[in-house]
Order: sequence, then C-alpha cells, then structure tokens
Amino acid sequence: MIIEEAVEFAKKAHEGAVRKGTAVPYIVHPVETALIVALMTTDEEMVAAALLHDVVEDTPVTEEEIRSLFGERIASLVHAESEDKSKSWWERKQEKIDHLKTAPRDVKILALADKLSNLRSTARDYLLLGEEIWNRFNEKKKSSHAWYYWGMADGLQELSQYPAYKEYIALCQCVFGEYRKET
Repeated sequence: MIIEEAVEFAKKAHEGAVRKGTAVPYIVHPVETALIVALMTTDEEMVAAALLHDVVEDTPVTEEEIRSLFGERIASLVHAESEDKSKSWWERKQEKIDHLKTAPRDVKILALADKLSNLRSTARDYLLLGEEIWNRFNEKKKSSHAWYYWGMADGLQELSQYPAYKEYIALCQCVFGEYRKET
C-alpha cells in the first residue's frame, strides 16, 4: 500500500517535468530508482523512499509533507538523498561524497540506486551524443562529473556485492574511463 501511495504522490509531484535534455517524463527516474532498490531489499519503506527521493529537491513538496504522509523513516531517507540547491554544484557534490563515508547502509542503497539510474541515462545519451552531452548539465565539464561519479563509487564500495554496484562501475568506466583523482 505504501508503495502505491508513493507512486501516486511522486507522479503528481513530478507531473509535467522531463529529464534534463530529453522528452522523457521525469517520473521514469524515480520509478527506475525504486526498481533498483527493490533488487537490493524487500523493505517497502526503502522502495517508497526511492520513489519520493527527488520530490523535496525538485518540486514544491516539503520534507514535513513527506513526514506527515509517509512517516519519519521515509522522510529521513528522502532528506539524506536531497541536495540543497542553494549551494554550488561543487559544494553539493562534495557534501554527498563526504556524507556517504559515514552514511547508514539504507542511505547508501538509495544513493546507489539513484546514481545508477542517472548514470544509465547519461551513458545511453553519451553513446548517442558523445561529448556534447555535457552541455545539457549545469556543470559542463566531463572531468567534474567523472570526479563525482567515481567519488560516489568509493563511498558505495560497501555495496560491491550487488549487481547494481558492478553495473555502476562498468558504466563509470564506459563513460568516464578509469578512475582519476584530478578534476
């Protein structure tokens, strides 16, 4: 029941939105994120949090609304995956990488699913568009995205037993090449 409610809530919250640089309805991303989470856990609250993970960050929905409708745990998971858009791209991404170092396993599972969904989309479009893809993002440098995605991979190593992590690493290698520290 909670998953169905989260699907409907996310669908309404993201209504009319599309994925950056595409005509793909935005709701595809949270649904894919939830499917990836469901391959790693049967915890329905985790799946619901995956469906809702971008509503606070990208829509007028507040964390308090999520808390009142879906409970403290789901609100906490959504909060952990949300970025503060008042900060610069670099600040937000560094915060995310730093947070993963001490984040609980549930937060890491959600982060892996979110980033894998994003990376699948990026890899697919990278194969079609090549280096032009970076122009659709606020941060236009491929090396910046490589730094972020490989930094996330480091923070998610605890999940290396999951096929999702292995796919994430393979897609990082496909899009960005081997790991490099420099930006």
